Amino acid sequence: MPHSPTDKKKALARVRRIRGQAEALERALESGGDCAPVLQQLAAIRGAINGLMSEVLESHIREQLAASRKASTVARDVTTLVRSYLK
Repeated sequence: MPHSPTDKKKALARVRRIRGQAEALERALESGGDCAPVLQQLAAIRGAINGLMSEVLESHIREQLAASRKASTVARDVTTLVRSYLK
């Protein structure tokens, strides 16, 4: 959970964008449109969710390991690894 006001604001903004994407997907499915735009929307939602998860996880790691200089390096390495995994 992001605890700083800036991180919390960013996370909430992402959630609101994801909600809008999900609502657009729902409308596309209800209207019976072509598969290609639906698949494209699904991929966009998946990317948005992965981005949100990455931000929340990075915030958590920073907060938990921010006490020492070495921990900061470890936190950066772990977040880099997680970001590459989520792509």
